[in-house]
Amino acid sequence: MINHILIPLDGSALAECVLPHVLAIAQAVEARVTLLHVLELPHAKADKQAVDPLEWHLRKQEAEEYLARLAAQLSGNGLTVSDVIMEGPPAECVIDFANTHDVDLIALSSHGRSGLSGWNVSSVVQKIVLRSFKSTLLVRAYKCSNTQLTEVHYNRLFVGLDSSTRAEYILPVAIGLAQFHNAELILGTVIRRPEILHRFPLSDDEESLVTRIADHNYRAASHYFDQLHSRLSMQGIDLQTRLIVSDHVSVSLHDMVEQENADLVLLVAHGHSGESRWPYGSVATSFIAYGTTSLMIMQDLSPAEIKRTQAEIAAREIKGH
Repeated sequence: MINHILIPLDGSALAECVLPHVLAIAQAVEARVTLLHVLELPHAKADKQAVDPLEWHLRKQEAEEYLARLAAQLSGNGLTVSDVIMEGPPAECVIDFANTHDVDLIALSSHGRSGLSGWNVSSVVQKIVLRSFKSTLLVRAYKCSNTQLTEVHYNRLFVGLDSSTRAEYILPVAIGLAQFHNAELILGTVIRRPEILHRFPLSDDEESLVTRIADHNYRAASHYFDQLHSRLSMQGIDLQTRLIVSDHVSVSLHDMVEQENADLVLLVAHGHSGESRWPYGSVATSFIAYGTTSLMIMQDLSPAEIKRTQAEIAAREIKGH
């Protein structure tokens, strides 16, 4: 499922925080890796000065040497690695490469050369995440220390599920990582309490109805987890399940991840609804914007299935595309 991993790098230590995680994942799934560095054109940075050919050549040579050094480190750990240099706007170049070179996973550090900020992800990363329509690994740069390339080892993997077949799209990857790292696999589900519109406290009959529906869904999810447990335990997986009823699904999942002290959160881009108007459902979007743990989101829809936004359509029409 993951055969080709793309790693955009801007030359900063923050961006390189993703490398140990890529090594931990690529070794487990036997994926090849491409390192990509984008040389920004002067107009992309609102610089009206003419390009100095010598300076541009030196920048490109430095970038080549930089990528070659990192490629050698990854190759020394058993990975198949190539490197590419592109010229242009960073986000657009990354998206273009990913969509034209059969990339299965884009590995991103939340922040790069521009430095840490109060935003959970940088603007370039946000553009790539929202417009690439690819599966994504997002590593929180603000939680990185001086981790060496071989030091990341997953001990606790958290998988968010909603009992749908669509959500199970993440399970093969999660199982492979758990087996490779001999990690605990924690499956978590939050049953949302049904809502009844009201201005005053619910009546006893209304409270009883809400409870009956929640109990029914809880039993169905418990049965689903029992089936998964029987199936995965035969594969030697150290499996745990967490199931709660709550008024707020995303909030409770965030709390669950924190309580479980997970090393990596794994989600599918969309849950049972499979809503194609946006590249991610509400839970995945919440974890991108507010999560604090390294995150892998598997995109379950193809680019053709995800509807273009009005902004994208207008931009294409204005450019005459």
